[in-house]
Amino acid sequence: MPRFPVLSLALFLAAALQLGTARAGAYEDILAGAEHNQIDVVVSLIELGLDPNTATPDGTTLLMTAARNGNLDMVDTLLVRRANHLILNRFGDTALMLAALGGHLPVVKRLLEMGGAQENRDGWTPLHYAAFAGHLDVAKYLLSQGAGINIRAPNSQTALMLAARAGHLEVVQWLVDMNADLNPVDRKDRTALDIALANKHTAVANYILLFWLENGSKRRAAVSPPAVKEN
Repeated sequence: MPRFPVLSLALFLAAALQLGTARAGAYEDILAGAEHNQIDVVVSLIELGLDPNTATPDGTTLLMTAARNGNLDMVDTLLVRRANHLILNRFGDTALMLAALGGHLPVVKRLLEMGGAQENRDGWTPLHYAAFAGHLDVAKYLLSQGAGINIRAPNSQTALMLAARAGHLEVVQWLVDMNADLNPVDRKDRTALDIALANKHTAVANYILLFWLENGSKRRAAVSPPAVKEN
């Protein structure tokens, strides 16, 4: 068996340690570059061999970070370098969903141009996120691109229920105008009206109830006014 001089072995270990430290530093640098929209840093590190799908321990990729922050130039930079826009992080979020949650319409448009589903494996959709966060412009665009208005989230709530839960009156009004169904109940057997009342969003609750009184019989999906549950 060949013998390596002690000095040579020490030099080898030192070089390996230095290489590992350099790689760790590059990993931190590219994540920070995506977070702070430092396109030159990210491009340089990708050209040096770092993966454009580099992610944090929770699975949040560079593209997700850029989408969440609304940095369209960074999003375009990563997409050109083959970043995968369909990856899910540990929480089930895609880049599109995070862009919708942040209300970043230009990024939402760009990611939808790339194709792919508007729903993750657990049933959450970008429309759910936009409705809950109160981003009406994003919600309108998603619906225009084929989003399902009455799709149930894992908690059995629809976009309308989520908007009512957060008290976003304009989003609720628009969803109702777009024929969102007021009848579904969530896992706690609550309608959108019940959810609005439970969260003390009086204006939202009043709007839903008044709509039913004036228009309920004319709606195809309507069979009866939503019942208000007793506390």
